[in-house]
Amino acid sequence: MASNPVFNRFEKDLSEGRYAGFGQRGQQSPQDDRPGMPAQPQWGQPGPQQQTGTAGAWGAGQQQLSNEQLEQMYSAGTATPQQTGRMTLDDVVMKTLGLFALVVVVGAGAWAVAAQSQSAGTGLWGVGLVGTLVLGLVIAFKKTISVPLIVLYAALEGLFVGAISQAFESAWPGVVPQAVVATACVFAGMFAGWKFGIIKVTERSRRIFGFALIGYVLFALVNLVLTMVGVFPSPFGAGGSGWLGIGISIFAIGLASYSLAIDFDTIDRGVQAGLPEKYSWLMAHGLIVSVVWLYLEILRLLARLRD
Repeated sequence: MASNPVFNRFEKDLSEGRYAGFGQRGQQSPQDDRPGMPAQPQWGQPGPQQQTGTAGAWGAGQQQLSNEQLEQMYSAGTATPQQTGRMTLDDVVMKTLGLFALVVVVGAGAWAVAAQSQSAGTGLWGVGLVGTLVLGLVIAFKKTISVPLIVLYAALEGLFVGAISQAFESAWPGVVPQAVVATACVFAGMFAGWKFGIIKVTERSRRIFGFALIGYVLFALVNLVLTMVGVFPSPFGAGGSGWLGIGISIFAIGLASYSLAIDFDTIDRGVQAGLPEKYSWLMAHGLIVSVVWLYLEILRLLARLRD
């Protein structure tokens, strides 16, 4: 399960500064939304001086503002990100919590069904796996942000996580609570490391991570197919529960952990650049995918160690 490709659509925009600053092409300044503030001309549109065609147009415009209007402009203060439709950290946090709650609720239902019937559980995690793979690609490459698709993805992710977790718990009792605690600890550690500058996210590290991620995703897909057709006797696929398999799991956990750091950095850059509020859904989606990916890799590692 990959994470950061969902952010690719605006990485270029951020680097070019398309969203940052005021007076961007085709956009109004956030200050234009204050009460009493006259609309500012956009790029390529004639300003007040050009419209009047007289040298005294600026003075005439000033005379049209009454003392009451000037007082309103002065009292309005600077427009907040919420007033200008900009994304805030609170937006991302709330939407992340909402999507995470959906994953947990649907996952609990899938767990209950899988506990009653192993075949039904296999069907649920199969539907969830295929659904998240297909829908993940649609969300990543869709030109517009679709909130219903993101919500549907979270529900399918819950199906997969709940059913597969119950299967792991049945085979190796106690492994799921351990994986949950380990995931929470890694999440907290990566956030603290990124926040205090211990873990760096640079353009070079993003490129290296991207290539490593592509390689691992291709390996994971091939490994899954070969395991399903019986080439690998172990349910873990290549490496089984030996040292090679454990090494593969540790590598995957490292990728998923650094994916969180990239997510944190991308969210911070998006807030600072003033991305539109709707991007908070995409940010939350990417963060949830990284967390679930990390959980699954830790679950596999613990199961390998117990096998």
